[in-house]
Amino acid sequence: MFNLDNWREIFETLHKNKLRTFLTSLSVASGIFILVILLGFSQGMQNGIRKEFEADATNVVWVWSEVTTKEYKGLNPGRRIELRNQNFDYASKVFREDIEYKSANMWRGGLSANYKQEAGSYGVVGVHPNMQQVENAQMLSGRFINEDDIDKKLKVIVISEKIWNELMKRTENPVNEYIQIGGINFQVIGVYSDFGGEREENRIFVPISTLQTTFNGGDKIGSMSFTIAPRGSYDETVEASNQFVSDLKTYLKEAHTIAPDDDRAIGVNNALDEAKRFYTLTDNMALFFWFVGICTIIAGVAGVSNIMLIVVKERTREIGIRKAIGAKPWSIINMILHESIFVTALAGFAGLILGMALLEIVGPNIEVDYVSNPSVDFSMALTMVFVLIIAGTLAGFIPAYKAAHIKPIEALKHE
Repeated sequence: MFNLDNWREIFETLHKNKLRTFLTSLSVASGIFILVILLGFSQGMQNGIRKEFEADATNVVWVWSEVTTKEYKGLNPGRRIELRNQNFDYASKVFREDIEYKSANMWRGGLSANYKQEAGSYGVVGVHPNMQQVENAQMLSGRFINEDDIDKKLKVIVISEKIWNELMKRTENPVNEYIQIGGINFQVIGVYSDFGGEREENRIFVPISTLQTTFNGGDKIGSMSFTIAPRGSYDETVEASNQFVSDLKTYLKEAHTIAPDDDRAIGVNNALDEAKRFYTLTDNMALFFWFVGICTIIAGVAGVSNIMLIVVKERTREIGIRKAIGAKPWSIINMILHESIFVTALAGFAGLILGMALLEIVGPNIEVDYVSNPSVDFSMALTMVFVLIIAGTLAGFIPAYKAAHIKPIEALKHE
């Protein structure tokens, strides 16, 4: 039941001890504020890492060739390994049960692209149809490359939204228009966008067979990309991807006469394995942030408990008089708990509002590597405050219980 006299008394007590009340409230508010900021930063890291991996499929394995570093079967180190169409075809057939999507890739950089009076320099990538899924590309217009384009070696291209803006000024439908690449006419069959942003959109996709024939690539390929078919769980998929990488490297080393222990001749990037490391790191950091934030809150709550003990000590004589004239133990406990809960709740909500406001204002503007839009779920933050209030209640209960059991005769003697 609401008692105006009790609340008036609480405010009078707080007013008499403004500095003490302020410092106690500050310690509690700073604990919630720090926890909100730390959790926001943790969420920002998860957002940033997720954004980094959105550029490609999260279960993709990239494989490319390097230079041998060890002598093997009479062959000297320093040999440049070159992947071929047959390597891709063999891997696609032998490991088909492990593979979801696949593409061999061939890169030609810095080629001039011309459309009417406009010109630009872009990378041209020869790919297979599944490259759309591997790159997580979204079609805005037209279609992506298909098997018929590969078989017939058609001079068709898929351009990005960025290139559409730069070369065509986005003033007309680009599909069926012609763009000259290296002085050769290619027909635009589609426009794509990439979650990776402009850095991923500086490329023109062309059938790999066309690029190999038109630009004297023979049967060479620059890299291979495969996405791993999902398993029952994330850990099982990661394990399957690691086994696939191991088997594929073994095959490529045998096919190109590479020493079994030469780990630098074949380059591999397993996105699943990398993602697992990053997510494990962010989970561990989130636990660490929770630990730091909770320790800060505990320090604030301990401060509330200490202050309540001081309050009880200062008001011992008053409490004795109250008990002497008939005050019940519960009324004494209620008086102390109200003050403890009020200070904790007020400071907790102040820290919550300040932390959420800071993240709301600054968070959307933070765009650095692996950190994006730090934020905290409001319901979780509100739950933290209520937990803090419960902790504040427990912190005030011990001094309140002590006050309720003070003997009136001893309290009246207290100076």
